[in-house]
Amino acid sequence: MTRATAIHPDAQAGDVRTKTDFGVLVVDDSRLQRHILVTLLRRWGYRVEEAATGPEALLRCRSPGIDVVISDWMMPGMSGPELCRAFRQLPRRGYGYFVLLTSKAEKAAVAEGLEMGADDFVGKPVNGGELRARLLTGERILRMERELQGKNAQLTDALAEARRLHDMLGKDLAEARSLQTSLVGDRFRRLGRVEVALMLQPSHHVGGDLVGVLPGPEDEVTVFSLDVSGHGIPSALIAARLAAYLSSDALAAGPQTPPSEVAARLNQLILEDVGSDHFATLVLARIHMESGAVVLAQAGHPYPAIHRLDGRVEFIGDGGLPAGLVPGATYEDVPARLSPGDRLVLVSDGLTEREGPDGQQLAEVGLARLLRRSGHVPASELFDALLWDVHARTGDTEFEDDVSGVLVDYCPEARRSAKNLSPELPSARAASPNGSQCAE
Repeated sequence: MTRATAIHPDAQAGDVRTKTDFGVLVVDDSRLQRHILVTLLRRWGYRVEEAATGPEALLRCRSPGIDVVISDWMMPGMSGPELCRAFRQLPRRGYGYFVLLTSKAEKAAVAEGLEMGADDFVGKPVNGGELRARLLTGERILRMERELQGKNAQLTDALAEARRLHDMLGKDLAEARSLQTSLVGDRFRRLGRVEVALMLQPSHHVGGDLVGVLPGPEDEVTVFSLDVSGHGIPSALIAARLAAYLSSDALAAGPQTPPSEVAARLNQLILEDVGSDHFATLVLARIHMESGAVVLAQAGHPYPAIHRLDGRVEFIGDGGLPAGLVPGATYEDVPARLSPGDRLVLVSDGLTEREGPDGQQLAEVGLARLLRRSGHVPASELFDALLWDVHARTGDTEFEDDVSGVLVDYCPEARRSAKNLSPELPSARAASPNGSQCAE
């Protein structure tokens, strides 16, 4: 039986021609009432389709372009609420606004429609002004949903682009890390009467720490430990620039160039040529392999340590200003001497300033303790042992700062043949400890 979906005499109250990009589907088993609603909606500027039954409406809703469904409640076969529930289960790209036309005023009926997924209700007979107002509310909701979808799409595209750039940056940083590692060269080498071990562990992909062995006469070896302030790529680039200077220009005058003069030139280079807010700390040490004599300059770097064969750990140096802070800064040459079995150890503050669970830094006392504990460890494995002990102390394997170090083991055969290498002796400062010749 066909029922009339009455249109209230005030139906024309909302008859205002507007242009809209929303499509509306009218569902009613009465051809006459569909015609009346379709005519009204088209006057309002909507794209309108119609369907006589629920199944026919579902078929039309599977095609794009239907944004709003206006359905009669009472229809044979499939009621309006049942159509709404089936409509909500369709795979749609966007949200669809569903309006039920009903003469039911009971709260239970309204609750049933809401449970089925209806968004709004219009009572019968239909008032044109009310229907227009309900549709405008639906348009606002759909526009907000479209805007949200557009922003989500933009966000998805932006995330995809960020992911692509992140992957590219990751590859570039991996290459930069490989290049920085190549500046260090071999981590362990035997040069005449000394064994030299190097450690470089950036806290990020690349860092501002750098260590190295510089070329020189056959009877000398020069090592350095450099730490540029900051982290990441800028610090790494400056460190590479300074390392190139140390490897060439600084020693161009030959072995007579004192380490203090090298540090002064480095200070001038950072201030005048590098032209940034970064500064650097440095220890540069020259070791005479025949006598064990050491001459070093310190520019704000942690104090170099000499681990004696008898277990004593002595910290030497005069501190000095970091390079790149004060124009015309001067530096001192500090003498020392290594005896057979002694070790010269240079580390960056990423190690000495590492805090334990108690908030206390490792500092010189802690470093001395770790060196004595690892006195029996070969030079090639010493830094691995130190890092292991530091991780065990802090309970954390990640460093917040770059960590680097240089170990010079003078006449290592003497240490390997010694029996007691780790007595618990206090640390001491010495400017020029006694030494002796290497045994042939």
